[in-house]
Amino acid sequence: MKKLSLTILMLLTVVLVAACGNNTKNAAGNNTTAESSAAPTAEASAPAEQNSLDAIKASGKLRIGTEGTYAPFTFHDASGKLTGFDVEIAEEVAKRLGVKAEFFETQWDGIFAGMDAKRFDVIFNEVSITDERKVKYDFSDPYIVSKAVLIVGEKNEDIKTFADLKGKKAGQSLTSNLSDIARENGAELVVTDGFNQAIDLLTSGRIDATVNDGLSYLDLKKQKPDVKIKVVDEIAEGSQSAAVFLKGNDELVAAVSEALTAMKSDGTYLKISEKYFGADVSK
Repeated sequence: MKKLSLTILMLLTVVLVAACGNNTKNAAGNNTTAESSAAPTAEASAPAEQNSLDAIKASGKLRIGTEGTYAPFTFHDASGKLTGFDVEIAEEVAKRLGVKAEFFETQWDGIFAGMDAKRFDVIFNEVSITDERKVKYDFSDPYIVSKAVLIVGEKNEDIKTFADLKGKKAGQSLTSNLSDIARENGAELVVTDGFNQAIDLLTSGRIDATVNDGLSYLDLKKQKPDVKIKVVDEIAEGSQSAAVFLKGNDELVAAVSEALTAMKSDGTYLKISEKYFGADVSK
């Protein structure tokens, strides 16, 4: 019995020594099965975050917010195709970024909400650069300069200057900076979806005037020379318009600005500008 007990005791000692030997190796950092199956740290496993430009190039498309009802900047031609100055500029920018332009048509009064919801990456819609907008959004280099004009019916003799808007009905998009001019001059604002609706209300006599874009007016008169409207006043200082982005997309903003600069240098911009306005509208 003593021999049996001694034998058992010796066997237990061998097992314990072997176990301790394994623990010592583990503590020393030798590769073991347990160590090799351990999960990697979060720092080691997390992929590098893509910036906005890289993400767009990876997706192969640039998502663009635009109205589609604002000629000649963004509208549908007789065949129903989306076209216009801003549309062609945006398509060329996307091409130079190496991706496809994908347009999302949105009414003007909801276009910034669409940007906030990240439905698109950029807005091309003749958006004026203002201090208020710069608080929340970033802009590319400006690519168009326009002047606000006061438009009335052809036979209207009561309104000759912006000051004459006091107490008059002016058709305006509420989130447009043009509506501020009408409001500051005492006009009663009638909400419209955009330039075309404002002109329809004006020609039908439901409003007295609209403060709108001079370039849009010129295009309308070119397309419909018999339309019964006229310009009676304009703001001397032109406003600059640019592509709009959510803040934090510095690489994308820079890439779009670089594309616009290259388009102006090689004559592509001028070709598009003359097609719609007969002049270089970047000055």
